[in-house]
Amino acid sequence: MPFSHHSHSGQFCKHAKGTLEEVVLAAIKQGFRVYGLTEHVPRYSLDHLYPEEIEAGLSPDGLMKQFTDFLDEAHRLKSAYTSQITLLVGLETEYITEDDLDMLSNILSEHSNRIEYIVGSVHHVRELPIDFDRATFDDALRRFAPTIKTDTPRAGHMDQFLSAYFDAQYTLLKRFRPEIIGHLDLCRLYNPRLRFSEYPDAYNRLERNISFATSYGALFEFNAAALRKGWDTCYPGRDVVELVRTLGGRFTLSDDSHGPQGVGEKYPEMRDYLRGLGVSELWFLSGPTDGYVGHVFERGLAATRVGGEWWDDCFWKR
Repeated sequence: MPFSHHSHSGQFCKHAKGTLEEVVLAAIKQGFRVYGLTEHVPRYSLDHLYPEEIEAGLSPDGLMKQFTDFLDEAHRLKSAYTSQITLLVGLETEYITEDDLDMLSNILSEHSNRIEYIVGSVHHVRELPIDFDRATFDDALRRFAPTIKTDTPRAGHMDQFLSAYFDAQYTLLKRFRPEIIGHLDLCRLYNPRLRFSEYPDAYNRLERNISFATSYGALFEFNAAALRKGWDTCYPGRDVVELVRTLGGRFTLSDDSHGPQGVGEKYPEMRDYLRGLGVSELWFLSGPTDGYVGHVFERGLAATRVGGEWWDDCFWKR
């Protein structure tokens, strides 16, 4: 302790800030002992580029070069700072179309010795980003309206939208078995009071996904980004936390920083959230010979339980 498994830098992500090395130095300064570097994988269509990427003159080929440059720099930093911090090098997934999954397979094959783990995240439904802004989210939701009867209540197409999100997540989980499940309930970013139990089709899919991820030992991240975005909880919300616990899932921590200014941001609030829920166990990724090892993943890292009472670590007193 402490640790984070999900981060970005402005050097390799245009909606973030700072260099990757600045992120690492911020993590060292704050006392992190394990810190994951996980830039987004490239997207492969001009239609899927974000405005800031277009403004920067990037193309799909440029995004691919940016990602391989990230791997180079991340491993340089991993070696340079090995005496001060354990850096893990991974990636965060994108799933917009099936092409994204095929290309991810190619990346994992080509760079198998350099990608230590995966943060499995979904940011799109029906090819529209659901976390970019509220207007784009509403556009994604409206894409389900033509598929329902005109007298069906709004809850009907919300259920379809949520189900589509969880179906995409399940496809990703089945194909790649990511070690970290990224912001599990991102689909309700703009509706934090939404309760999945009110949407039976979506709830069944959520339960299926958690059960499957638990079956191969995945860690569900508590992600501090939701607190930065106005929630009074992290991802996942209380109802999902209880479902993960009921189904035997294990939790870890992520700051989902988007630059050095975001390293460890909202960790005190996240600690309070977890303590209020009575979360007594946390896990982190490590080498398979470090500490108590409960499971070794196919890419070689292990899930290791934090010893003792995690909330008593000196990190929280800084």
